[in-house]
Amino acid sequence: MSKEIIGLKIGAAHLAAARVALNGSAELLQVASEPLGSGIVQGGEVRDGAALADALKNFFHNHKLPKKGVRVGVASNRIGVRTIDVAGIVDPRQIANAVRFRAQEVLPIPIEEAVLDYQVLSESVDAEGQPAKRVLLVVAYRDLIESLASACRDAGLKLMGIDLEAFALLRALTAPRTPDEDRSALVAVSIGAERSTLAVSEGLTCEYTRVLDWGGAVLTGGIARALGIEAAAAEQIKRGLSLDSDAAPAGLSADQAAKARDAVQLGLQSFARELVSSLQFYQSQSDSLGIREVVLAGGAAKLGGLAEALERFIGVSVRVGDPLAAVSTRRARDVASDPSFTVPIGLGMGR
Repeated sequence: MSKEIIGLKIGAAHLAAARVALNGSAELLQVASEPLGSGIVQGGEVRDGAALADALKNFFHNHKLPKKGVRVGVASNRIGVRTIDVAGIVDPRQIANAVRFRAQEVLPIPIEEAVLDYQVLSESVDAEGQPAKRVLLVVAYRDLIESLASACRDAGLKLMGIDLEAFALLRALTAPRTPDEDRSALVAVSIGAERSTLAVSEGLTCEYTRVLDWGGAVLTGGIARALGIEAAAAEQIKRGLSLDSDAAPAGLSADQAAKARDAVQLGLQSFARELVSSLQFYQSQSDSLGIREVVLAGGAAKLGGLAEALERFIGVSVRVGDPLAAVSTRRARDVASDPSFTVPIGLGMGR
């Protein structure tokens, strides 16, 4: 029987959801989004739980979304992700204790303040004939998770899980790697209003993830300063702007449009530096791979010419990802192709 999951992304400025049916493959049934009031969520964490619960209740009601089977995403620098090796464990019942012990060694979060989850990626036998497991470990501060879960419960939602947005991003954008394919890394980047999630994959697992303190609001602020206007007006201009065209958005002179584009280019340079720094850190690790390409998602990815501009700045192939690459859909294809739905769709694809 088909199983339906509601993937829910709670951003600083928007709520977005995707209803996905899983039955051997993933079929996208519905997407929805709405603005979220300022200050309710900041830095990837809930600041006003009551306001978020009210917003979620109205959101699910307005779009007639089922309230059960909800998987919500999280993205915060207060979440640690590591790949670890656990050796000598034969009894599957002992793996959780072994992982918990290793977590205390490799992660900077006190274990009594943390929520821990893990997934065994592979199993092998080491040189001494002992069983060895490669484990993906995720640890988050307990208060971060509990505040999010509490707001969802107060909204009447029945959570089936909380997942890293980085994992959902890769799930939606990463094509399975064939055994004979050269191993290289795909870098997926979802650009939010305040922050961006970066995730690196070799085609099978998440090798590295980081949340960058940079979002589309940087570009909006740059336009506002360059033109001496309010942020709301600058946001509208940003949505009509294109970096690969000299055309002026409605209501702007050619000179104003040029100033707005220059402000966006300047903002993108700071983003490019963040990306390059993160990729250099990843590649400083002994088991890192060469970078194949960078794939963009999130609302800011709709900015015309963004991928080409970033490619010039960072010297790596960049493209805007297709949020529908891993799902089938017979409804709302035009709406769902919006890259801001990539993470909700990836959350809905999780089992």
